[in-house]
Amino acid sequence: MTAASPDSVLPYPQPSEVPLPKGDLWIFGYGSLMWDPGFPHVDWAPALVYGFHRALCIYSSRWRGTPERPGLVLGLDRGGACRGIAYRIAACDVPTALDGLWNREMRRGVYHPRVLQARLPDRRVRVLTFIANPRHPGYAGTLPTARTAALIASCCGDRGPNIEYLSRTLKHLAELGVRDHNLLAVMEAVRQLREP
Repeated sequence: MTAASPDSVLPYPQPSEVPLPKGDLWIFGYGSLMWDPGFPHVDWAPALVYGFHRALCIYSSRWRGTPERPGLVLGLDRGGACRGIAYRIAACDVPTALDGLWNREMRRGVYHPRVLQARLPDRRVRVLTFIANPRHPGYAGTLPTARTAALIASCCGDRGPNIEYLSRTLKHLAELGVRDHNLLAVMEAVRQLREP
């Protein structure tokens, strides 16, 4: 019996199986959804969720890598807190937005869709977000900074180089006034690898 590969597909719930709030829907983005949401929205705000932290813990065998040379993308992993962006989707746009999100985020079942409480500057809202699935073979877990940097420095997928993904995420976090020390350490290690 061969081990499952990081691009294996595991069963995952459909949007109709997730207990979503009625009416308008808030989506919490902590990685590429911050700078490329891909769905229409009527409002957005900085947001904070507790119980999970942003981590480069998901192997990417399509968007930022290949099956032979997987890159790394972000997931919400257990513990801590995470700052990102909450987008509000109008109720009439929710079905189309969910179809797009499922096609983008849930193709392999490497994420669990979850509804969490998020703190916005002026209120609390329930948000749909995507939690890393630690039982999926595409879950990388906590890798050493040097290993993470080596993957990111050398991988490229359908949506471009892995380093671009990290760079754009850090740029958007900086615009929100967020310093993610783990991601900054990885970027510094990537720069050192790429220096002549």
